[in-house]
Amino acid sequence: MNTLLLLLDLLGTFVFALSGAIAGVNRRLDLFGVLVLSFVAGNFGGITRDLMIGAVPPAAIGDWRYLSVSLVAGAVTFYWFPAIDRLRSPVLVFDGAGLALFAVSGTQKALAFGLNPVMSALLGMLTGIGGGMVRDVLVAEIPTVLRADLYAVAALAGAAVVVIGSLLDLPSTAAMIVGAALCFGLRVMAIQRSWSLPIARPRKQSEAGQAAKARDNDDLRQEVGSRPGAFGRPWADSSLDIEARRRSTSWPGGCARANLQPHASLLAHGSSGA
Repeated sequence: MNTLLLLLDLLGTFVFALSGAIAGVNRRLDLFGVLVLSFVAGNFGGITRDLMIGAVPPAAIGDWRYLSVSLVAGAVTFYWFPAIDRLRSPVLVFDGAGLALFAVSGTQKALAFGLNPVMSALLGMLTGIGGGMVRDVLVAEIPTVLRADLYAVAALAGAAVVVIGSLLDLPSTAAMIVGAALCFGLRVMAIQRSWSLPIARPRKQSEAGQAAKARDNDDLRQEVGSRPGAFGRPWADSSLDIEARRRSTSWPGGCARANLQPHASLLAHGSSGA
């Protein structure tokens, strides 16, 4: 079991390190920056999981193979990026495979350390999405997991299968294979069919509110249009006049604001003083 978990972790690390390196090259980072992103994307989820379950030092730090796999993925992407970029679709598939591997291995490791089933599933999901979230933050982007098609949900589904298998005393290897297949299948289908969760929409002004605002505009237009101007003509019922009138009657804090419309008497007084 330990050998299987190590193999899954290393495979997932390599795949996610590729995604981090690709993001670094696209942002025109230097070699050091690309290698940093590859290590972060490939290992941060596992490091966070190990710290939270008390497995210290984390495997990604205590085992040189994690660092080596991440650096190899970063160097290959940096020097042979055109070849990697041509494999963009396969890389997305590999990313789904890495997500599945990390989700099930993280869940199984959390269960092995005695965590309850719910938290084990959540830590498995975190193992899969943690590196990508930090990668996106480092390149000043909204994390993909918060805005793309099914990603965290797929990881959580795969982790849930492992937890259910543990509760039913099923062979852990079989449960991990089924969970990884479910997570991978959901991720690939989401990419192909553009499946996603509902997206938040900005709240629009209600029809009643728009009608009330229109009535206020009509009242102000009538009031402003009936007042004489500085040159003996009514005020123009422009949107600027109406907005100035509205502000004059609704100063923040409830205090009355002085009317900013010029009066003929003030203008005449100013002209005589000049």
